[in-house]
Amino acid sequence: MKTLRPTSFDVAERAGVSQSTVSRALRGSPGVNAETRARVSAAAREMGYVVDRHASSLRLKSSETIALVTVCRPGEDRSAINPFYFALLGSIAAATSARGFNLLVSFQESSDNFRADFVASGLADAMIVIGTTSNRAAWEYFAQAQRSGLDFVCWGSPGDPFHWMRSDNGTGGALAADHFVASGRRRIAFIGPQRSPQRQFDERREGFTDALAKHGMAPIIVEPPAATDRHAQGVAAVAELLAAHPDTDAIFAASDMLALGVLQGLKDAGRRVPEDVALIGFDGIRAGTLADPALTSVEPDLDAAGEALVAMALEDDAFTRSGTRIPVYLATRGTA
Repeated sequence: MKTLRPTSFDVAERAGVSQSTVSRALRGSPGVNAETRARVSAAAREMGYVVDRHASSLRLKSSETIALVTVCRPGEDRSAINPFYFALLGSIAAATSARGFNLLVSFQESSDNFRADFVASGLADAMIVIGTTSNRAAWEYFAQAQRSGLDFVCWGSPGDPFHWMRSDNGTGGALAADHFVASGRRRIAFIGPQRSPQRQFDERREGFTDALAKHGMAPIIVEPPAATDRHAQGVAAVAELLAAHPDTDAIFAASDMLALGVLQGLKDAGRRVPEDVALIGFDGIRAGTLADPALTSVEPDLDAAGEALVAMALEDDAFTRSGTRIPVYLATRGTA
């Protein structure tokens, strides 16, 4: 009776890793840490597993690549995409390059160009999805893709069933609240979506509200009215806020793009920033540093975010497959 040769799947089971990790470990990929590589190599030796170099070379024609999908709003000009996602794309590109991988970038907005099979088709070893969660059709498509067995990781996804990563939004909200209180602000508002699929907005509001509660305070909550983009929403939201609460002396906006609109609205209303109203945003986009005055913002560590997303996509053992949080800090500038 012919003895069956061990396969990479057998090695994966013994080593307690995925089959793709076995493949990367045995070809010396920098995407696998030393401890995992040693464990895989030991399991391969014990089982007498030998890599099929011919098959491996065929596979490598389309490997060493990570696919990055950026979800856009339908009809959105690429130049109008939230600058935060371009910054995140840059950090992912840097982390990908550091591992010796290529990056395949796909902008997707509608059923005409939805695609999630980059790994299954052999075009990439792993896939990352970032971008707006306001495109519900896109996220429904990717949810179905994940249920069908296609695997990828996401930044700021709507939640289940995705493997997701986000900023430490609750801590960020608390940093903004504590800064306002420490600087003597007492009539404090939060401007941000209340019914958005973007869970991070809720987390920022909750962290902000909880921190104020510890000081015996509660924020004024403002839902931005419908508008063409976040900047326009911020302009309209601050007009509504000041009409109802003219004594407001501090505002935490749920994103920098909202905050830049709020800053414009405050100027339109004749309010001095930060003398009359202090302002803090969230995301740390470059445009905020160029504003007048420069925007104080809660900023995620984007270098850490890029590295963690690539590591999670490649299933490095140091990262969980869901719920990883990226540290944030308060970058204090002219508006607060």
